[in-house]
Amino acid sequence: MELQIKNLSKTYSNGVQALKDVTLNIPQGMFGLLGPNGAGKSSLMRTLSTLQQADSGSVMLGDIDILNEKDKVRKILGYLPQEFGVYPKVSSYNMLNHIASLKGVSNKGERKDLVESLLNKTNLWQVRNKSLGTYSGGMKQRFGIAQALIGDPRLIIVDEPTAGLDPAERVRFHNLLSEIGENTIVILSTHIVEDISNLCNNMAIICLGEVVAKGNPSIITEEIQGRVWKKAIEKSQLENYQTEMQVISTQLKSGQTVIHVLSDNQPDASFEASTANLEDVYFAEITSRMNSISA
Repeated sequence: MELQIKNLSKTYSNGVQALKDVTLNIPQGMFGLLGPNGAGKSSLMRTLSTLQQADSGSVMLGDIDILNEKDKVRKILGYLPQEFGVYPKVSSYNMLNHIASLKGVSNKGERKDLVESLLNKTNLWQVRNKSLGTYSGGMKQRFGIAQALIGDPRLIIVDEPTAGLDPAERVRFHNLLSEIGENTIVILSTHIVEDISNLCNNMAIICLGEVVAKGNPSIITEEIQGRVWKKAIEKSQLENYQTEMQVISTQLKSGQTVIHVLSDNQPDASFEASTANLEDVYFAEITSRMNSISA
């Protein structure tokens, strides 16, 4: 099973082109979609989840045409949007039971087994009878995954799932996503580079509606090894460095600004080599794209 996206474009009524000729092949497993806010990630997710129509292009999940066979897609789709509401006075058990019924699990015994299995898988069994309104952020996210798994989906889309979670909840959520990704296509849309590094064997970086890089995170990172240099500077010097060099990121450390510069050669003796990581790739691609637009 593979998700094939070809030449997908979308422009909203206000003139904003959210997707520009997006082409991606997404195999079974965890796939990371990385980009800043406003990059087009959510627009792509909404299109894949049949919540909006594209202007042009095609999307095939196996032999299912996602853009034109929405009812078929919805039967095999699990979706966890960035923002989702819950009925605060309803328990997770009753809510999952209700959603399973809506998704066509009509046999009461089968529905009971499914709900209990999902509650155990998402580590919510002990709080199954508590109202959803009392759940922590991490518990609500796990409930979101539980409802997304109803119907044995072949495609699962999660949009910014770890935003706002504490470190322990993030680890638990990562483990859960990794387990799910062993048997289905899971698209993880986020702006958190670390989540992609930890979870995904395949990924794409999207900026201003366009795919600017794609592939295996390790291979993408290896392509810029030996070209990233770092130096601590005074904040007042930053503008000069940005004018003279390709500064891809800045970080404040101990009162000084540490810059990362992308260059084939050492800029000068005051710079030291920095081991490239996926964050460097991300910032290099994003700043390059932004600079080309403003030039």
